[in-house]
Amino acid sequence: MCLGIPAQIVSVDEHNAHQAMVDIAGVTRQVNIACVLSDVEHPRQLIGTWVLLHVGFAMSRINESEALHTLQLLEQFSDTDFEKDDGHAIR
Repeated sequence: MCLGIPAQIVSVDEHNAHQAMVDIAGVTRQVNIACVLSDVEHPRQLIGTWVLLHVGFAMSRINESEALHTLQLLEQFSDTDFEKDDGHAIR
């Protein structure tokens, strides 16, 4: 199963236009933005854009409401205890 995490682009690397810093619920990470960068825009135009991340790559652009809703759902999952088949709770 693959999981995409919403993140917002906060800066672009000055020396490598395919690398950017994103904010994921208050945590910043460097990611590759080549998949969401078009040929007609400057990479800095992506600052503020919400993207869906998978293994260090921004795979697609998403709108802000979709991103915030998904982050809410992920937060709810993190607050949930799941039960394994043997009856023990896992987190």
